[in-house]
Amino acid sequence: MGLSTFDIFKIGIGPSSSHTIGPMNAARQFALDLEKRALLDMTAQVSVQLFGSLALTGKGHCTDRAVLLGLEGAVPAEIDPDQIDQQLQRIRDERKLLLLGRHQVAFDESAGLTFHRDRVLPGHTNGMRFRAATESGDLLLEEDFYSVGGGFVIRGDENPDSQASAADVTMPYPFDSGAELLELCRKHGKSIHELVLENEKSQREEQDVHAGIIKLWDAMRSCVQRGLHNEGILPGGLEVKRRAPRLYRELEAGKSGHLLALDWVNVFALAVNEENAAGGRVVTAPTNGAAGIIPAVLHYYDQFDDHAEEAGIVRFLLTAAAIGMLYKKNASLSGAEMGCQGEVGVACSMAAAGLVAALEGSPEQVEDAAEIGMEHNLGLTCDPVGGLVQIPCIERNAMGAVKAINAAQLALRGDGSHKVTLDQVIATMRQTGLDMQTKYKETSLGGLAVNVIEC
Repeated sequence: MGLSTFDIFKIGIGPSSSHTIGPMNAARQFALDLEKRALLDMTAQVSVQLFGSLALTGKGHCTDRAVLLGLEGAVPAEIDPDQIDQQLQRIRDERKLLLLGRHQVAFDESAGLTFHRDRVLPGHTNGMRFRAATESGDLLLEEDFYSVGGGFVIRGDENPDSQASAADVTMPYPFDSGAELLELCRKHGKSIHELVLENEKSQREEQDVHAGIIKLWDAMRSCVQRGLHNEGILPGGLEVKRRAPRLYRELEAGKSGHLLALDWVNVFALAVNEENAAGGRVVTAPTNGAAGIIPAVLHYYDQFDDHAEEAGIVRFLLTAAAIGMLYKKNASLSGAEMGCQGEVGVACSMAAAGLVAALEGSPEQVEDAAEIGMEHNLGLTCDPVGGLVQIPCIERNAMGAVKAINAAQLALRGDGSHKVTLDQVIATMRQTGLDMQTKYKETSLGGLAVNVIEC
């Protein structure tokens, strides 16, 4: 399976890559399929069914909103978050959808959008079924889609390996495991980020790769800045107050304890995930629920390393992407499959590896850092209170960012040799996720999601 850095990192909107970005992409693709088959103008009715985790936490993760927007042609990377509420209000007031923004059909959300909380489609817990029919009810098209984590979407009849945008591109340095990646580095005398760059160049010009990476970094910085200055209560009913602006003001005023850098890392991570929880623009890194970890660690590098440079940012993101690819290929980025170890755990592992690369550690030290980052997130559950990406998700990103920095420091203090390999810890994460009870995997049926409510 060929994967690109720009598959692992995608600009989109909150609060969830699997429950918001993925369903939006799937809904848009269904509408495009109608157009491609010359069925769009014949369509008078559309219905959507959500299954499994999408049904159980879809309301809190804005899946319903994402599907409606996607049917109207919205693209996660391009939609204006400030216009979403107005567009949804029009759809709901008029009870009409503009498929791809041009073909109007009647749509009663109460009847046309169904949440099957007790049913799961066979391919994945994040399943969707779209149907289009004529005025008389004759079926025109029915398609199933699965949102498999990190914004990736596959059709019901597709193999998961078909989802990579670069699957048909021959890359000079293909790798499917950490061991293969390290062997390529040794054989060719290259670092991990250099190998990934060469692979990217098989798809686009080097200057475009660089520009794309800097665009991601700029989007991360913009998200942090918005999060540091946007006050208020997060939507959804839990009445969670944004904390990043107050903490930012205190740090700017010089109010900090002995761990100044740690305080800043915390506030950077909180800023991103509060923006994500509010439906703002974020970079999926590699998911929205874990979107604050890599930006927080990148800001730590940028602001607290005396030798920080743009080239270090590039090394960081290319290397982190390589680690993310390994998890995507050999396990999953989906909280609904793996629990939060597949989101915050993976982001922590990626950030630790990226920081070592930015600080010019060896490939072996990069692999060591990535392994440490995941090893100490194994078994992490996904149990969002109220189905919202707020508790414990926001604080969990701050904890994951700090853990990533410590993992990088431990690796840099060693020579890269260690007992547990990255491949072994990825396999362990996958098996742990498979063994984990469903109630702890983004269903809000167990853990904090139950006990906080009961208290």
